Amino acid sequence: MFNLNTTVLHIYHTNDIHSHFEQWPKIVRYIEDKKNYHQAKGEEVLLVDIGDHVDRSHLITEGTNGKGNVALLNQANYDYVTIGNNEGITLSKSMLDELYEDANFEVLVANLFEQERLPSWTKPYTIYSLQDDTKIGVIGITVQYPLFYEKLGWEIQDPYVALEKAVEELKGRVNVVILLSHLGKRDDEEIAKRFPVIDVILGAHTHHLFENGKLVGHTLLCCAEKYGHYIGHVTLTIDTITKRLLSKTAVTIPTDSLQEESSEVQETLRALEQQSKQYLHQANLLLKEDLPLEWFNVSPFTSLLAEAIKEWCDADVSMINAGVLLEPLKAGIVTKEDIHRICPHPINPCRLVLLGRTLRTVVERAKEEEMERLEVKGLGFRGKVMGRMVYDGLIVQDDDIYVNGARLQDEEQYTIGTLDMFTFGFLFPELQEALEKEYYMPELLRDVVEWKLKLLNK
Repeated sequence: MFNLNTTVLHIYHTNDIHSHFEQWPKIVRYIEDKKNYHQAKGEEVLLVDIGDHVDRSHLITEGTNGKGNVALLNQANYDYVTIGNNEGITLSKSMLDELYEDANFEVLVANLFEQERLPSWTKPYTIYSLQDDTKIGVIGITVQYPLFYEKLGWEIQDPYVALEKAVEELKGRVNVVILLSHLGKRDDEEIAKRFPVIDVILGAHTHHLFENGKLVGHTLLCCAEKYGHYIGHVTLTIDTITKRLLSKTAVTIPTDSLQEESSEVQETLRALEQQSKQYLHQANLLLKEDLPLEWFNVSPFTSLLAEAIKEWCDADVSMINAGVLLEPLKAGIVTKEDIHRICPHPINPCRLVLLGRTLRTVVERAKEEEMERLEVKGLGFRGKVMGRMVYDGLIVQDDDIYVNGARLQDEEQYTIGTLDMFTFGFLFPELQEALEKEYYMPELLRDVVEWKLKLLNK
């Protein structure tokens, strides 16, 4: 029953789309229909995205430097977004600085700085006024990867420090506080305990699903998994006189259950794909010979990439997994689109300094069949399986390991050129023991592939 003394606010939220646009026409059509329905009843609607909408593994994102994603968010009439690590550290600094130039929505990030100032395209929070003058504070926060952000020229602040400042500045100015959090489930639960003033946390990053939300204290935690599999919907009921939040509920809508699609969005996606292909179809180089590829054996293409990584990182040894290359390359004209297709990962080269004993442990672990057959999810990897570990400068012979012809010494230090995903501790925990780490940014692995192929075919 309609209550003259209450205001209803609907918040629709998406997260971790990762440029998976398969369900995007359904998402937009559903939200458009619901927005019209709610507004006809005199209820208000906000639409927000919680980051990692961008993913450079997709042709549209790569071909437009992410601006195609912004065009899609504009078309869907989003109100607020925050950034995830895919916007923050897989785009170069100039790309991110230019990403939101044409945005019709506000970008909220409280913990990203440049020379101690927020970048011009963002703000830490905003205050949204409902028709009854209830004030909604909306804060944005993103996950902290200091080594990567600093390498790109950004300063990334501890999200808890930034959040404490934003909450303090909103005190007494708003009636309801909503957090757009690209931090992950564990941090969201901790924030709910530390900051009970936050009424709703809309989550992301760890791709978790709270089908009907989760209460931690008085804070409602929400998240809609990943890839547009779900749409999140939060309903807030507010007393119009006291401005007190009376109730908050959350549901998630599986997009597989939706039938209707937006024809306008489908048309936009087709246009963006054509535009991106035109850009990426530039004739980049002429390959003189085929580069065959095998995932579970050493092959010419993986050997070439291992050699390239060793040279790029100026290392004693390089190690790459064969599964990081998705297809062989045929002799002939090679375009940027070809290189993107075979190496779509937003992965950076990395140079490590390891003790010999650590390197020995990693080599032994890498040759286990379980590791070679491992289906890797996340970590920037966009392939299917790990595959064979391929080295340059290192061979295993007669149950011993040799580096550039000399037997590996456990207490000696070696420089290793490899992929950033191996340094995160999930696949090879031993690599967290690296004495030094240097990430090469903003170059991605495919930039190294292109560089080496051009050298090869001069």
